[in-house]
Amino acid sequence: MRKFRWLIAGAASLAAIAAHAQPTPTFDRSRLDRHIQTLSADSFQGRAPATPGEKMTVDYLVAQLKAAGLQPGGETLNGQRQWTQRVPLLKSDITGTPHFEFRGAAGTVPLTQGEQIAVRAPLNGQKQVALEGVPMVFAGYGVTAPERQWDDFKDVDVRGKVIVVLVNDPDFEGGEGDFGGKAMTYYGRWTYKYEEAARRGAAGVLVVHETEPASYGWATVKNSNTNTMFDIVRQNPSAEHSPVEGWIQRDTAVQLFRAAGLNFETAKQAAKRKNFRPIDLKSNLTAHLSANTEVITSYNVAGILPGTARPGETVIYTAHHDHIGVGQPDSNGDRIFNGAVDNSTGIAHLIEQARAFASAPRTDRSVVFLAVGAEEKGLLGTEYYVANPIYPLSSTVGVLNTDSMGVWGPARDFSISGTARLELLDMLIAEGARRGRTFTPDQRPEAGGFFRSDHFPFAKAGVPAISFKPGTNLVTGGVERGRALAADYNEKRYHQPDDEYNPQWDMSGIAADAALLFAVGYSLADSNAWPNWSQDSEFRDERDATAAQRTGSPAQAPAPAPAATPLTAARSGQGMTRLKR
Repeated sequence: MRKFRWLIAGAASLAAIAAHAQPTPTFDRSRLDRHIQTLSADSFQGRAPATPGEKMTVDYLVAQLKAAGLQPGGETLNGQRQWTQRVPLLKSDITGTPHFEFRGAAGTVPLTQGEQIAVRAPLNGQKQVALEGVPMVFAGYGVTAPERQWDDFKDVDVRGKVIVVLVNDPDFEGGEGDFGGKAMTYYGRWTYKYEEAARRGAAGVLVVHETEPASYGWATVKNSNTNTMFDIVRQNPSAEHSPVEGWIQRDTAVQLFRAAGLNFETAKQAAKRKNFRPIDLKSNLTAHLSANTEVITSYNVAGILPGTARPGETVIYTAHHDHIGVGQPDSNGDRIFNGAVDNSTGIAHLIEQARAFASAPRTDRSVVFLAVGAEEKGLLGTEYYVANPIYPLSSTVGVLNTDSMGVWGPARDFSISGTARLELLDMLIAEGARRGRTFTPDQRPEAGGFFRSDHFPFAKAGVPAISFKPGTNLVTGGVERGRALAADYNEKRYHQPDDEYNPQWDMSGIAADAALLFAVGYSLADSNAWPNWSQDSEFRDERDATAAQRTGSPAQAPAPAPAATPLTAARSGQGMTRLKR
């Protein structure tokens, strides 16, 4: 019966879409190719926040959106609408060579940054971290979930200690967690584990890396955690971050457990049960590091096409423009993380989507094209936008995000990140069907993709949002070729210097996906529909609560929304009732 009600709700929302004749733009493959090649060039230095590469990227985006025919859609300064939104961030860099070691009954085990351990530059406001012989405790998955009657900590006080936790959540590969099966909940994300450790006053938290439950290899962990770190500016950063936040290699964890007379796999299985209690690892961590910290300004870039009838209602296309920047050299000595697929492809799509809308008849609602920064640092550009929206979230109709588009030709299917249920997805599926394409649910929900793209901060605030994923059933080569190419990318290029432009890529796949996303966004922008989350979604109440705040049909384009403080009690992703911050 629940499914039947859901289908009725989806059909009603689809029926609200205006039956106007819709333009059918052609997306220029050569333009897409040129954007990707330009943005991923070595000269852009990996597009990290607060670097010359970011300035080059922002300048390029502004020029392209202006040339496409958009109006400035950023913040208003001195009465003048800008192309950008300033995003203040705390920046932290480890200086010199940090020192880490385990000390236990079996002796001292030195740890090399980037090899056995990957510790982030501190984001708790400290410039010096000095932990000397701090006790270590295995805290299972590091989860406190009252609504699931789950508490990995029980009555054990971990203040001033270093906790070692497993990645993902207790339902991965079986367990008693009732966490939704193999699909990762927010409790499985490393960000949650850092947050929980800080809430409990831990001196540090180390996540044990295992490729399958993490969904990526150690190279990704190393490259993402041993370079410059960022966070939004917080009033009390020590309440959100422990002094030491990082990962350890599985083999190193096995050695640590063995020294305590424990079997790692046995302890891991124990952590999958509700009666698990923290285990003393009978070792101490010593950690010494220094950091340079400062507040810098990153930028979101926004262009707008004001609506003709209800400009106060907005449909937003998003993509992140940043990447990792310059980091540790790989085996070939390459230090530039070009980010060609991730996410020059999504930005190329955003630019050309803007061009297509600007060339089409204006829609009743406004359409905003938002290129956000600092995604690779924790979705920070989007987190800041959602906390300080330029256009009110209550009258934001929906968000269509693109992150890492398909570069090997068209596919017969398509997908989204995660398994969220919402009417915006119904619309996407219906439009895909009209084009002879099928929807394939996320094949790896255990990877937590729902929490790793820029739609997630919007979802937490109740705004219907999806992150589009290209299909794997390729027209040339089918599913076998599609999955092989995806696996090869994840292993050899994702968050690695080898994510570089390839002249052999086929842009026809991105062009086809762009046409699909244009049709969905244009229909939504030229309608009265207000798509919502499913009745049982954890985001539904948040969305319903804002319905009375909608602007209706104001005579003027939307003014900037009043500044807000960062979200403190937003709803979370799949299967989690709330996001504690």
